[in-house]
Amino acid sequence: MSTPLPQHPNPWKTLSTRETYSNPWIRVREDQVIHPGGGPGIYGVVEYKNRGIGVIPVDEEGFTWLVGQWRYCHERYEWEIPEGGCPAGESPVEAARRELLEETGIVAAQIKPLLTGIQLSNSTSNELCDVFVATGLTFTEPDPEETEQLEVLRLPLVEAIEMARDGRIRDSVSVLGLLAIAP
Repeated sequence: MSTPLPQHPNPWKTLSTRETYSNPWIRVREDQVIHPGGGPGIYGVVEYKNRGIGVIPVDEEGFTWLVGQWRYCHERYEWEIPEGGCPAGESPVEAARRELLEETGIVAAQIKPLLTGIQLSNSTSNELCDVFVATGLTFTEPDPEETEQLEVLRLPLVEAIEMARDGRIRDSVSVLGLLAIAP
């Protein structure tokens, strides 16, 4: 039996909201607020239009696949689990299947939830993410999006978990998912 957590009322008061930027993936807004200390302030919020999705494929031999790509915001090449976005109207499971196929060419017979509703940066955004485990794998050709230049790497799952622990994998969705699946 789990211990119930205390509930608290919202100490923030929103006075006004204005959109400062929008594109197909995000909307940025600035709120005029009364902060918990009682004074006026501003709060910037990045609202994500898609739900984040991560997938850890695992084969019968205990191997997984990582995807490598240049990450523009961090100006470096990164290794991650297959990831993408789930737009409104698509189920997270179907988005996981689609992203896995697009990025790696893997088709999964089973997709099971591992983590649901992870808050990736809850002080500045409303982004949520789900992570799945994919099994019963078959293989075809990947079909990445036009903006993706990907490398796919097959390695033992235990090695990917170690990469999440030692900092060779830095992406939060990948680290959380790999640590959650660790024995």
